[in-house]
Amino acid sequence: MAESADRHPRIGVIDDHEISILGVEHMLSTADDLEFAGGAPTVDDLLATTHGVTLAVLDLRLPDGSSPRANVEALHAHGIDTLVYTSAEDPFLVRSAASADVLGVVRKSSPAAVVLEAIRTAARGESVPTMDWAAAIDADESFVVDLSPRQREVLELYASGESAARVAELTYLAVDTVNMYLDRIRVKYANAGRPAKTKTDLYKRAVEDGFLPMPRRDPAS
Repeated sequence: MAESADRHPRIGVIDDHEISILGVEHMLSTADDLEFAGGAPTVDDLLATTHGVTLAVLDLRLPDGSSPRANVEALHAHGIDTLVYTSAEDPFLVRSAASADVLGVVRKSSPAAVVLEAIRTAARGESVPTMDWAAAIDADESFVVDLSPRQREVLELYASGESAARVAELTYLAVDTVNMYLDRIRVKYANAGRPAKTKTDLYKRAVEDGFLPMPRRDPAS
């Protein structure tokens, strides 16, 4: 997103760990060309409380169970670019974010100078070429399964706990048709090297691909 000459990019941080937000704020305080706009534990909270953000520094695992893809799309809808800032312990989440058109991925374990330069580059609307992001993009074709809108609808309902009969009722399909869709979905995942033989497997794949929200974490954990 282009910035006017008299305004510095405003950086918002979305992370449920306050220490991470404070860390980025401190890094930005050393830069005279970037401005810390605020931090929040979820995308909704940031959008509700912080204005004028031009770049979001986004953690992938948030307390509201939102998927990386949904978060990036919500930020894009408000004209906000995204840089993923993560420990990268879950490659599925990194790939989900990469498929949603983020500007890059930077590890929290990176030196402060590296993180700051990544933020500066992303704030200019430029891609941040890190190994984590490159690996996610390279793996994207084999990772993300291409489902039709109808297949996705069936998967979302069935994987979230509905029976095949209930899915048929909700989608105005025959039960046999629903089962046919599920069979085709399983074949697609198997061909991608991500087998989904059970209903639990399908739920996991739906979460990994951002079709369903991640389970909420226990706040005490």
